Amino acid sequence: MTRVAGIDCGTNSIRLLVADIHPETGDLIELDRRMTIVRLGQGVDKTGRLAPEALERTFAACRAYAEVIKELGAEKVRFVATSASRDAENRQDFVNGVVEILGVEPEVITGDQEAEFSFTGATGELHGDDRRLVVDIGGGSTEFVVGNKHVEAARSVDIGCVRLTERHVRHDPPTAEEVAAIRADVRTALDLAAETVPIDAAETLVGLAGSVTTVAAIALGLPEYDSEKVHHSRISAEQVAEVTERLLASTHDERAAIPVIHPGRVDVIIAGALVLREIVERVGAREVVVSEHDILDGIALSVA
Repeated sequence: MTRVAGIDCGTNSIRLLVADIHPETGDLIELDRRMTIVRLGQGVDKTGRLAPEALERTFAACRAYAEVIKELGAEKVRFVATSASRDAENRQDFVNGVVEILGVEPEVITGDQEAEFSFTGATGELHGDDRRLVVDIGGGSTEFVVGNKHVEAARSVDIGCVRLTERHVRHDPPTAEEVAAIRADVRTALDLAAETVPIDAAETLVGLAGSVTTVAAIALGLPEYDSEKVHHSRISAEQVAEVTERLLASTHDERAAIPVIHPGRVDVIIAGALVLREIVERVGAREVVVSEHDILDGIALSVA
């Protein structure tokens, strides 16, 4: 077994996985998995730059993760950065800070590479020959990947819960016009994704990342977030619609009172739920298979 650390730095959160992995079988034994909301993508859609305060929040999380990596003795570390740092003019400031703290250079990967990692991480435990559409709803972008054992087609589009919230939402709860604007953006992005990915042709829809797992936890009626109960749960299309409508009618304080919603997602979960509902309706899925394993697991497996 090889002890590795994978770090996924997205638009809304930064996450760490330290695991022992068998390099031939791909068997993964999780030692530590954690997530910190840093909102690295704060304002990037508008300014094209990473905000100083967003960088400092991210660097603080990196310092904490460096301690965990050192304590557990990971032999190899891979740091992958996604949507926000792809879009930013000053991404070199981000790269320099990460190198100074962790000693590894963050790889600012393409949307297609992000999709490949997500697919590998999400489907490693799934069995069967069904064709799968894996959807990773992030803060700044959403990845669509179709395949079974291997990726057939992938596309990343610039719709995510942070990006859409910052772009359109000015009221709490959002107005009908703001919701319509979000839905229009998502539908345009779905048309774009469908140009290269047969999103309507898959038999199973697999959903990843915080927006999906949060909607699932609400649908399951969990008193507190429980990753074991969320992982591989099946949430019907009707449940996705019901949860989305509940969130659309709620205020910030009412959402904050729902125990399964992470405090860092309270202001962006409405947009995330809308993205999920639009995808479910577009592909005609009866249910979503929810996976707690995603790009982070794919990154760790790639290190081994």
